[in-house]
Amino acid sequence: MSKSSAIATEEKTSRFSIRFLISLLLIVVGIGWLVFYYTQARGNPLAFPPVEGSPKAVADLGDWNYAIGFGLLMLGLMVSAHPSTPLGRGRGVVAAMLGCFLVGLIWICTFYVFSDDLSNLWVFNDLGQWNLVVGIAFMAVGFSFATKWE
Repeated sequence: MSKSSAIATEEKTSRFSIRFLISLLLIVVGIGWLVFYYTQARGNPLAFPPVEGSPKAVADLGDWNYAIGFGLLMLGLMVSAHPSTPLGRGRGVVAAMLGCFLVGLIWICTFYVFSDDLSNLWVFNDLGQWNLVVGIAFMAVGFSFATKWE
């Protein structure tokens, strides 16, 4: 057995590689950022008078918080599309690919079905037409998994 194939075999058999742990961390931090911003830092812009969110530094970023949260989430998914992670090899690739495609499709369909009145849907109500970008981004991440499919 050559040295390069021994490393590849060892890399593929490892359950929790550093790359996998980093991808999980990015996904969790991205989702946490979105939840924290929407529930705490956003405040209530529909109240009269509007309620300011806290901490002020995060609230001042405004809609950029969605870019940060979804960016970290998508980056974590992209990092996990590597053979050294469980989602980057074998059946994990197919599951992650189809999962991302379905989440993107459901996100866009939900936006179109409820586009007349988004006020009751969390996150959707702040994003408006940017919901299409979020849905397409999930599908793009699905294509990154599709390139790993053998």
